[in-house]
Amino acid sequence: MIYLDNAATSIKKPRGVFKNVKDAILYSGAYGRSGYKAAIYAGETVYECRELAQKLFCVDDPCKIVFTLNATHSLNQAIHALAPKAKKVAITGYEHNSVIRPLVQRKIDYNVVESILFDRQSMIDGVKTALEDGCDLFIINHISNVFGQIAPIEEIDKLLSDASASMILDAAQSAGNKNINLSKLKSIKALCTAGHKGLMGVQGTGLLVVCTDELLEPLIQGGTGSLSNEYSQPELMPDRLESGTPNVCGIAGLSAGIRTVILKDADNIGAHERKLMVKTAKELKKLDNVEVFAASNENEQSGVLSFRVKNVSCEQIAEFLSDNDICVRAGLHCAPLAHKTAQTIKTGTVRVSFGLYNSIKDVNEFVFQIKRFLKFNEKCEK
Repeated sequence: MIYLDNAATSIKKPRGVFKNVKDAILYSGAYGRSGYKAAIYAGETVYECRELAQKLFCVDDPCKIVFTLNATHSLNQAIHALAPKAKKVAITGYEHNSVIRPLVQRKIDYNVVESILFDRQSMIDGVKTALEDGCDLFIINHISNVFGQIAPIEEIDKLLSDASASMILDAAQSAGNKNINLSKLKSIKALCTAGHKGLMGVQGTGLLVVCTDELLEPLIQGGTGSLSNEYSQPELMPDRLESGTPNVCGIAGLSAGIRTVILKDADNIGAHERKLMVKTAKELKKLDNVEVFAASNENEQSGVLSFRVKNVSCEQIAEFLSDNDICVRAGLHCAPLAHKTAQTIKTGTVRVSFGLYNSIKDVNEFVFQIKRFLKFNEKCEK
């Protein structure tokens, strides 16, 4: 099997992930609830991951690392706590439904920062316009899960900071393949990401990095193992945002994934994935009737690549590839706004997304199978 759906979830993991999950299953007791050895083991396992995430994202306190179920959970928590306080919310034209639906559910109006795909300056100009319109909270998709477009967050951060506006960063596609130093981003109040994508943990894990000293309103309330005599949610972090028993086994695996990212360096991982994306885009562009969505400057795109074939459904292409043991995703990728922005809403795209463990050999086989599909489709049309 050739797995090219890493934007959805990574499937090949570092060996340490399996060992850590197994050990946590065997040895973890009730996290944060007791003082016996198995409970202490669970506590140490979770805290180790906090410290690793603290190091990865360059934050000053491991207690600002909050464990969630996934990036969607993290975004819901951040939006729940921060969006109602904002005068006006702005989002990019590439946001995932995990941003739009929480805003709609809470009846929070939002401005869409209009920009052209792979045009950094147009996004910067769109942010300036939104600031002039009174927006003071921006939810920024760091890397598009559809097109791999990289948002210019350093430039955006400067604009927001100068205007005393704030940022929630959706790092679901950037954590693990791009170094993110939160200590250098002055406007950011929260980073949201998944544990099962670029961080190479298991499904059911996510991270919310709180970058403000504000007392955030929790999305979920309940037992925290602390201040149990009080009926109101504790104010201390991370307990305030971590009710109930966490996924200790998943968090144990996430530790090994983050450790690998730190060891190999996220920027190096991203460069490897980008190299494969560039090679794929170059080969696809040689083919008739294939439209490839690739940046003219390769450094403005991650290892995510979308394409479509004229008069052929994307699902048909994905099915053919699946029959030949190649895993991709087709459709709207839970991000219809991104497709509306790129004018692909009627067709969707076929998405190829690379990971640390993919190789040029995978690219060659993928391109070979696409050529087979096109020849087969041409015969059928005749």
